[in-house]
Amino acid sequence: MPRIAYVNGRYVAHAQARVHIEDRGYQFADGVYEVCEVARGFIVDMPRHLARLKRSLKELSIAWPVSEGVLPMLLREVVRRNHVVNGLVYVQVTRGVASREFVFPAAGTRSALVITARKADPAAAAKRVETGIKVVTVPENRWDRVDIKSTGLLPNVLAKQKAKEAGAQEAWFVDIDGTVKEGGSSNAWIITRDGVLVTRPAEHGILRGITRTTLFDVAAKLGLKIEERGFSVAEAKAAREAFISSATTIAMPVVEIDGAPIANGHPGSMTLSLRQAFLTLRKKVQPDNRKGGMNLNYLVLLVV
Repeated sequence: MPRIAYVNGRYVAHAQARVHIEDRGYQFADGVYEVCEVARGFIVDMPRHLARLKRSLKELSIAWPVSEGVLPMLLREVVRRNHVVNGLVYVQVTRGVASREFVFPAAGTRSALVITARKADPAAAAKRVETGIKVVTVPENRWDRVDIKSTGLLPNVLAKQKAKEAGAQEAWFVDIDGTVKEGGSSNAWIITRDGVLVTRPAEHGILRGITRTTLFDVAAKLGLKIEERGFSVAEAKAAREAFISSATTIAMPVVEIDGAPIANGHPGSMTLSLRQAFLTLRKKVQPDNRKGGMNLNYLVLLVV
């Protein structure tokens, strides 16, 4: 079954999808995006993802490409047309097509919208959880507004490539003072010897991950304590456990940082419990056939 993409008002074959060469996303990375997990055919945490998209657009003064009420329907339709039961849906909005000038284009220039979806194998993700992943650290070299989910991801690309070349699966950006910020496509966590979950505050310097936010609620349900504070690479290496979170990984155990094993070098029990609690709660979400989505606005309503 060929994949289908939504491009500026049209559903087209993925292989034939095109954008203009002067789209500002191509010329300047002048755009934002969101990636949502699809589980059992339904988009997980969609309201939170769309709220973050709205914030990113506002921060960059990019107009909505369609009305806020229409976008959820488009996301669901792309998922449906691609027959995605488990996978992800990607939405990207750029400032639109205009002559290549650094300043914003003329008023009335329409922003551009692309939506794609693809399947994923839950069994493959579960297999990776069994062994955990390895992480390397890289110096922070990104722009200051990483709280905006911008398409300008070249530093992340280079960091991810360094991880791959080192036989790792993720890279953690580290401040000049040695404090871990976040991963190339994930938030970074550790669990202290006392069983406290630690992750950097999201007010500035990292992206406020949607899965990160939901894990806060899951942890509260499990009675786990969370501290929002910075932690060093040295503290991470000495931690009881470490893990990353994102829409595609949920809570993925980290077993090695820069070649140093975390604890016994195997996935930690607290991380696995947190992940399982997230998955269990997600399974309880029942489809609302009238809307083609979830019958709850937020997954977290199940845990409060």
